[in-house]
Amino acid sequence: MTTDRRDDRAGTDRRDDRAGTGRRDERFGAGRRDERPQRGDRPAGGGDRRGGRPVRPAVDRPRYAAYEALAAVHRDDAYANLVLPAVLRDAGLYGRDAAFATELTYGTLRAVGTLDAILTDAAGRDVARIDPPVRDALRLGAYQLLHTRVPPHAAVSSTVDLVRAVAPGATGFANAVLREVAGRDADAWVQRLAPAMESDPIGHLALAHSHPQWIVRAFAEALGGDLGETTRLLIEDNDPAPVHLCARPGLADPVELADAVGGAPGAFSPYAVYLAGGAPGDLPALAEGRAHVQDEGSQLVAAALADAPLDGPDGRWLDLCAGPGGKTGLLSALAAQRGARVTAVEVAEHRARLVAQATRGLPVTVLATDGRTVGSDPKLPEEHFDRVLVDAPCTGLGSLRRRPESRWRRQPSDLPPLTRLQRELLVAGLRAARPGGLVAYVTCSPHTVETHVTVTEAARRCGAPVDFVDARELLPAGMPGLGAGPTVQLWPHRHGTDAMFLAVLRRG
Repeated sequence: MTTDRRDDRAGTDRRDDRAGTGRRDERFGAGRRDERPQRGDRPAGGGDRRGGRPVRPAVDRPRYAAYEALAAVHRDDAYANLVLPAVLRDAGLYGRDAAFATELTYGTLRAVGTLDAILTDAAGRDVARIDPPVRDALRLGAYQLLHTRVPPHAAVSSTVDLVRAVAPGATGFANAVLREVAGRDADAWVQRLAPAMESDPIGHLALAHSHPQWIVRAFAEALGGDLGETTRLLIEDNDPAPVHLCARPGLADPVELADAVGGAPGAFSPYAVYLAGGAPGDLPALAEGRAHVQDEGSQLVAAALADAPLDGPDGRWLDLCAGPGGKTGLLSALAAQRGARVTAVEVAEHRARLVAQATRGLPVTVLATDGRTVGSDPKLPEEHFDRVLVDAPCTGLGSLRRRPESRWRRQPSDLPPLTRLQRELLVAGLRAARPGGLVAYVTCSPHTVETHVTVTEAARRCGAPVDFVDARELLPAGMPGLGAGPTVQLWPHRHGTDAMFLAVLRRG
């Protein structure tokens, strides 16, 4: 079916068709910076008026807020978790309206890969040829049609109203495309567009569950080629991540905190509290420094280092990649109970300030320097520290539930420089540890190049004998799905945590 026929059915002409393309029509001007709607120009009430008559219908505020957040992510490389709260605040959205805008924003960002394939088929052209404002509006409309309970007529009409507000010349095009999308449900679209599971399982899973193929392949490899378990992981990855709190030991009791916030104690970490909902930043315990927001998996890997048996002195701890300070906060609270002190290293000054804020009142010294300077920086001497945490920068593939845009931004080409940095930091951490000292290597990624390969290479290159400690024994007894050891990979679908990797090494 051609695009021209769709335009005829929708009662539009070729001008509307051009408005949906990447060409810059002077009458349309979509995508030009001076004609983008600004927050102060948000349609509201009866819309803009000329001569007392409305020239465009109102766009409801939750959908417009979601559009603004989506546009900022794609136009400005913004992060949804940073931009959306400001958009909601500026729009005056709370309660159910804020929840709806949040669902539209995060759900659309997660599903972008599949939505774009569907929109390409429905429009008869690649989405890259559709002007960005129209493209983002269509994504929001398609998400409502395929993944929410919004009635189809409401999803189509509200999206056409949105297009009329942000790209007036494209309304007919948008109407035709969305009606085509509405002709099938999500499963039928996958059946139409995805390659067969039998012949191309990675391609099928990527389109069916909206992940780039290279990420699906990496997950499958890390799961030993088990495509059934890979499917369960992808499904879990597309669900909103729960909010976990860390009750800082010595400062907050997790059971009392759970009662105070209407949550529940965690399943595995003795410090975890599952928050039922709401804005965690409003909780008094966070403002008072008695707790912080932290995924239960991050708590487990930090606590594993602190709890690992150690012979000899145990007063000097090092967090070599400390920003923004979540794991440092837990480690320093534990250190305070044991008479130890943490040196927290963060190369970025603004993140070092965040670490200092997050650990105020705890036994922490924050250094704004590069962790790789161990041995050349007098504040980071070799063979000095009893426990060392290397929470290395990584692709973040283990936290895609929380950062939905990351799956589309990360590329395989990101791996070589990241893994080189990971090896260098781990070698530095091993040099910093005293003989008999412990080093925990942690990444929020299950990619084998960032986990097993990095650890093996760093241990080989550090210039000192290194033994692996069985990390399974450092996690709560009875915790399922920890594998054969000695390293541990946590998983969203197995443990309800981010996909954290942990290796614990003892320097000989």
